[in-house]
Amino acid sequence: MSFSQAIGNLTGESTLLYQEIARRVEKEKGIKTINFGIGQPDVVTFKRIREEAKKALDEGYTAYTPAKGIDELRQKIADFLSQKYGDKIKKDEVIITPGAKTALFLAFLLYINPGDEVILFDPAFYSYAEVVKLLGGKPVYVNINFDKEKGFYIDIDDLNSKITAKTKMIVLNNPHNPTGMVFEPKQIIEIQEIAKERKIILLSDEIYDYFVYEGEMRSVLQDSGWRDYVIYINGFSKTFSMTGWRLGYIVAKKEIIDKMGILAANIYTCPTSFAQKGALAAFDSFDEVREMIKLFKKRRDVMFSELSKIRGIEVYKSPGAFYMFPNMKEVVKKVGSSKELAIKLIEEAGVITIPGEVFPLNVGKNFLRFSFAIDEDKIKEGVKRIKDVIEKIVDEKS
Repeated sequence: MSFSQAIGNLTGESTLLYQEIARRVEKEKGIKTINFGIGQPDVVTFKRIREEAKKALDEGYTAYTPAKGIDELRQKIADFLSQKYGDKIKKDEVIITPGAKTALFLAFLLYINPGDEVILFDPAFYSYAEVVKLLGGKPVYVNINFDKEKGFYIDIDDLNSKITAKTKMIVLNNPHNPTGMVFEPKQIIEIQEIAKERKIILLSDEIYDYFVYEGEMRSVLQDSGWRDYVIYINGFSKTFSMTGWRLGYIVAKKEIIDKMGILAANIYTCPTSFAQKGALAAFDSFDEVREMIKLFKKRRDVMFSELSKIRGIEVYKSPGAFYMFPNMKEVVKKVGSSKELAIKLIEEAGVITIPGEVFPLNVGKNFLRFSFAIDEDKIKEGVKRIKDVIEKIVDEKS
């Protein structure tokens, strides 16, 4: 009973490894760990969303829905994005999926053949490369550079140099996980122009689009010609703190959405019925969203202030998402790798971080990802705990 060759290439969600180590440390040392590895808001899903889903359940709304999702929600998303970006998006250009990860999977599955090259920006959310490899495609990495003053920025020259006759798709994530960067609109426009001119699909994951604290976030849907080359991914998990509800969506031209509907019917039948009803109320919850973003901005500022006090690291105040990605090069050099540093911080300080090298390929290897989606007091305590460990490493003679 041998497994398929494709599944043998997958590594799974390696971030979960550090949760396992933390559980062991808690059990053996009797300390309560602080989790900076969390990738979800700690806010309970807003009340009106929960109430709408409960109402649907009470009314017996528990049967299958259309594979593309219920018409009311598809129309709601189309109207919302049309108003937000000034383009008349139609219901037939929207499909609802069980989470944004499933949306990504449908997009890759629809287009990637064995041998196709997919350009990813390094560092990147781990799942992009995993699905590309599962389908026999080849991830090709373009550098995201770091400057302490200007933050993270895409190397456009490197992007141009990596495009070949086999390039099928460019995957863009903005605001960005793991760096927390909101890329300059100029860079987004440059990437869009490259995709259009070279006839490459641009898959844009904008799941963190409301977590913007400074600057301007440009969506690919702001280009009036987006239908010719764009597949847009978003969802309810982050903006409305609905991670466990598993609801994402795709916007693309009708012909693409129709094909995705066929895939959906064969893979998962349909999104969850009552969850979709709850999501209808999300668009009446933006007062709550704005309050959550204010809270996260304050937490971001606290984390930046605390991390800036640690010798031996470089910290950039991330303008988006809910992650900070400090450069730990001096520390990593002495420990061996960012993975070893992350394990050391769990074992010696009881603090979970995510090593940059799990966001493939090479650029993140000297960084750690810190999530500030936790209580302010825990942020202060967690950074305080790791400060002594890190500065002790910095002070050690090579």
